[in-house]
Amino acid sequence: MYQAGGTISSLIDQVRNHELILPAIQREFVWRPEQICNLFDSLLQGYPFGTFLFWRIQPDNRGKYQFYDFVTHYHQRDNPHCPPLKNLPARELVAVLDGQQRITALNIGLQGSYSQKIHGKWWTSPDAFPLKRLYINLLGQPEDETGSRYQFEFLTDKQAGDRSEGEYWFRVGRILEEDRDDLHDELNDGWKGDRESLKSARSVLRHLITTILDKDKIAYYEEKEQDLEHVLNIFIRMNSGGTVLSYSDLLLSIAVAQWNDLDAREEIHALVDEMNETGDGFSFSKDLVLKAGLMLSDIGSVGFKVDNFNKANMAILEKNWLEIRTALLLTTKLLATFGFNSQNLRADSAILPIAYYLYTRKLDDGYLSRSEYAKDREVLRKWFIKSLLKASGIWGSGLDTLLTSLRRVLKEDSEAGFPAEKLSSVMAARGKALHFVDEEVEELAELEYGGKRTFALLSLLFPGFDFSRHFHVDHIYPKGLFTTSKLRKAGVPEERVESFKAWNNQLPNLQLLEGTINNEKRQKMPLKWYEASWPDPEARLRHLHSQGIDLLPDDVAKFDDFYLQRKALLIKRIQQVVNSY
Repeated sequence: MYQAGGTISSLIDQVRNHELILPAIQREFVWRPEQICNLFDSLLQGYPFGTFLFWRIQPDNRGKYQFYDFVTHYHQRDNPHCPPLKNLPARELVAVLDGQQRITALNIGLQGSYSQKIHGKWWTSPDAFPLKRLYINLLGQPEDETGSRYQFEFLTDKQAGDRSEGEYWFRVGRILEEDRDDLHDELNDGWKGDRESLKSARSVLRHLITTILDKDKIAYYEEKEQDLEHVLNIFIRMNSGGTVLSYSDLLLSIAVAQWNDLDAREEIHALVDEMNETGDGFSFSKDLVLKAGLMLSDIGSVGFKVDNFNKANMAILEKNWLEIRTALLLTTKLLATFGFNSQNLRADSAILPIAYYLYTRKLDDGYLSRSEYAKDREVLRKWFIKSLLKASGIWGSGLDTLLTSLRRVLKEDSEAGFPAEKLSSVMAARGKALHFVDEEVEELAELEYGGKRTFALLSLLFPGFDFSRHFHVDHIYPKGLFTTSKLRKAGVPEERVESFKAWNNQLPNLQLLEGTINNEKRQKMPLKWYEASWPDPEARLRHLHSQGIDLLPDDVAKFDDFYLQRKALLIKRIQQVVNSY
């Protein structure tokens, strides 16, 4: 039977006082800022709020499980996870089984903040994640087609203070911090608009306060059963809808419940964070780490099946965890030395065979740089990149079956080095051949700037770069020269303008260039820039030849001569490189 649970403000008090907590089987907070805004808009419009499912845990059982607090100040990089609760209050605990996302959204909106990466900023930049809090525009009039009636947004305090006409941004959390009469008096005393707009603003503020502080919006069902398996079944049934709850989330919850000495949730999240902070940054998920655990522990198939997450298998996974962790971190470091990061790694699952190879051979960080491993690293690198270049994709459909087959080869044939040929044979037998026919080579020769395969192919065609120095894919002839007006002004025939614009972004006009040099080059014509960078004519010619450049006109109108010459050379080089081991 559902029970009345009081107001939203009383719910937030319970969160603040740890009267409501999260069990380890819960997932991470996954709502985006706009979802939080929509929730508050729905509340003010009087839409049904939904019910919650709480689990009352007796004092005798609270030491058996790991519990977490709700996120208050979400930070995409520095604080994305629910913090563990170390010192539990000496009383019955109430854990949330259904409603975590909604309660966390309310908590962030009413007493927290949301820091999300700004597009275009570096992940490591200190100003890439500005702190934003939830505001409501007391004069807002959202568009009707959105279904919203109230304008909520996450803003920095500076953004909220820079008011434009028709805006009066009010920080929502103030209604829990200050007296309601004082808030209304402040609005009246500081108002600079007309009386009609003041009346409208007062009405919205009053409705916000009443909705959060006065109305009984909370309803919940309480589960008192103490058996974890029973609770897991309830959790799975209750969390089959809503914002994406992946099957791996539920399997992770099972792993969390069955590890004895280590906290699976903390271990996996910490590993994901450390992997993603390697080099220029990656975006690996806990799903990948879970699958890696299955693969490296030689557990059955590598599929996300409940049978694979039984108690015996989880004991194996926990026992092997430190070695698995080491292998995955080493794999990530190796990829970084190859120049890969989240921006150019096309398929995360492609790293799993590498991780298994490093794991089964018990290799350490010496593999990254010692000369005795140089040939093996290059064989591995070439196989890995080729697996990323197929337009049809290697690491998609049939992934679990493929990984299981590759694991078998790696387990039996890794002593002498990375078995690229045998792996390729197994892949070919499953319709995932790493051989490239002429049509595929032609397609590769026209890869475009910004595509995830472009960096991979360039690094394969032109090896030898020190990728610790942050190399980028760069236009040889600057992109800024290829606007319609500039091409016409340069004398390019009208019927060739669109071709020039398209070719400018394709592989024959692309190269790998160190970041600092890229900034120096900017809009310079390539011949002048190369002459300045390599004053010695013979050294310059050797470098250009190494980059597949034999012709470099100093006239944009002759760009097609350069493009066609380099494309022909690249096709030959691609055919040689991708179809050999």
